Amino acid sequence: MFGIQTRDVADDFNPRRRKTLWNTPPASMPAAHTIRYTTPRKSHANTHHLSVKFEDLYGFMVKGNVDDVNVLNEVRERIRQQGRVWWALEASKGANWYLQPRISSNGGEGVISVTSLKLSVLTNTITLRRLIRKGVPPVLRPKVWLSVSGAAKKRSTVPETYYDELIRATEGKTTPATRQIDHDLPRTFPCHPWLNSEEGQASLRRVLAGYSFRDSEVGYCQGLNYVAALLLLVMKTEEDAFWMLAVLLEDVLVRDCYTDNLSGCHVEQRVFKDLLAKKCPRIAAHLEAMGFDVSLVATEWFLCLFSKTLPSETTLRVWDVLFNEGAKVLFHVALAIFKMREDDLLRIQHIGDVIDVLQTTAHHLYDPDELLTFAFDKIGSMTANTITKERKKQETVVLAELDQRIRRLSSLKMDG
Repeated sequence: MFGIQTRDVADDFNPRRRKTLWNTPPASMPAAHTIRYTTPRKSHANTHHLSVKFEDLYGFMVKGNVDDVNVLNEVRERIRQQGRVWWALEASKGANWYLQPRISSNGGEGVISVTSLKLSVLTNTITLRRLIRKGVPPVLRPKVWLSVSGAAKKRSTVPETYYDELIRATEGKTTPATRQIDHDLPRTFPCHPWLNSEEGQASLRRVLAGYSFRDSEVGYCQGLNYVAALLLLVMKTEEDAFWMLAVLLEDVLVRDCYTDNLSGCHVEQRVFKDLLAKKCPRIAAHLEAMGFDVSLVATEWFLCLFSKTLPSETTLRVWDVLFNEGAKVLFHVALAIFKMREDDLLRIQHIGDVIDVLQTTAHHLYDPDELLTFAFDKIGSMTANTITKERKKQETVVLAELDQRIRRLSSLKMDG
C-alpha cells in the first residue's frame, strides 16, 4: 500500500518517499467560491453582513461573513510570517533541530561537553514550546507532530512492515468495531470532498479498523472517526495518521477515554467541572443554579478533541500544543471558551441558550491566537500534576458509580 518506511525520521519526510493521500490547497487565502447576500446591500457599511462560502486550507467549506474572511486572511498572513521564523531557525540550527538535541564541541577542541549538551537541549525545548504555541506551519506539521508526540519513537519499536501486516489482518474480517466504523464513515465530515470520496472513506476505514485490531480493549468509539479523519488530512499518509492516533490514545490522552464504559471520559468531565468552579467561579455557580451540566457540551469537545467544534486551523493549533504539552491543553481551551463569553453566560436563564452561545462562539473562533491567548494567559497555569491529582480523586467516584450501575442492570435482568 505505502511500501516499507525507513526508521530514520529525516528520511521519513523525504517527499519522494511519501505517497500523499490528497493535495492541500495553497497556503494563500482562496477567493470566496460563492457569495450569497443575506441582507439588502444598501451601502459598503453593510458588507460585513454578507454570507461568504469558501474552501479553507484543509478542504473544508467555511461559511461566514466578510469579517470572518478578513480574520482568516490575517491568520493566513501570520501563518506565513511564522513559517519564516521556522525556516530561519532551520537555517541556523539545522533542518531537524527539533527532532534531536544539538551537540556542539567545547572550545573548538572536538570534545563533547555534557554541560553544553544539556543547555542546548533546554534552549531548544524552550524555543520549541514558544514556537509551537504560536503555531506550526502546515507543511511542517507532520514532521513536528510525529517527533514531539513520541509517535515516531513508538513506530520505531516495531517492524517496518507492521502497519501493512496489520491492515492485511483486518481484510475480510467483521467485528462489532468494524460494523460501527462502516456505519460512521459516511457521517464523518460529509461535506469534505476527499473524506466523502470512496478513496477517502477507504483510507479512514483502514486506519480505524487497523487500530481496533491493535487495541481490542479500545476497539472503536464514536468520536475517533473525526479525530482520525483530521489526522489523515494533516499527515497525508495512512501510516503516519495511524501512529498519531496510536500515540494519542496510548500516551497523550487518558487511557480509558474511549473504552466501552467511557470511564476516562467521565473522569475528565468531572475534572473539568471542578476546574471551571476554580477558574471561573461566577460562571460555575450560575450554571449550577440553572441546573446546567457542562458535560452537555464538553463531552463532545473532549471526545472529538474539538475537531467538530472549532474551525479546522484553530483545531490544529490546539493540537499543535496538545501533542507537545499533553492533555492539560484540552482543559485550558474548554475553560477559555466559557471564559470568553462570561458576561453573556451570566445573563442567560435558559439551558438551551447556554448551549447555543457556547456552540456559536466555538464555531466562529477563526482566530487561533485569540483562543490560545485566553487559554493560557487568562485562565492561568495548570500543571500536569494538579490535573493528575484531580483525576485520581474523581476516578474512584466514577468507578464506584459505574459499578453501581452495572449492579442495578444485573438486578433488573434477574428480576425480568
